[in-house]
Amino acid sequence: MDPAVLDIDVASLLHKGTLTGPLATRLIGREPLLTFVTFGELAKWAKIRNWGQRRREELTSWLSRIAVLPGDEAVAATRGRLSAAAVQRGRPRPVNDIWVAACCLTHGIPLAALNLKEDAADIAAAQAAMAEPGEDIPAEGSGPS
Repeated sequence: MDPAVLDIDVASLLHKGTLTGPLATRLIGREPLLTFVTFGELAKWAKIRNWGQRRREELTSWLSRIAVLPGDEAVAATRGRLSAAAVQRGRPRPVNDIWVAACCLTHGIPLAALNLKEDAADIAAAQAAMAEPGEDIPAEGSGPS
C-alpha cells in the first residue's frame, strides 16, 4: 500500500469521518501517515478544546493505528534548506508547514492536503531548493562553529 502523509486538516476530517470528495477518493487504498508535527497539533487540539475522556480515548485509539514520521537530523537539514529558500523568495512559511514539507520531501512521500492551490508555488520552490547542488550539510554530530 502506497503511503500518504496527512496534513492537519485532512487528518482532522479523516478522524471525524467527514473527509469527502476527490481527496477522499484518492486516499482509498493508501497507508495514512502523520508527521510528528501533526501528531503534536492533534494532541494540542484535544487539550485546548477541553475534550472529554471519551473523545481523547477515541483520538488516542485512532492515532495508535497510524504511523508517525519522526523529526530526525535528515528532516531537520531539509527543513533548514526549505525555510531558507522560502525566506530568500520573500515568502516565509509557517513553521509547522515547513516541518511537514521537510518530512514529506525527506522520505519521498506525497502530502494529502486541502489547500494545494495555495501550496503549489511553495511545492515547486521546495523541490528546486532540494535539487540545489553544492550545498554543504553539516555531518552528523557537528554543529555551527
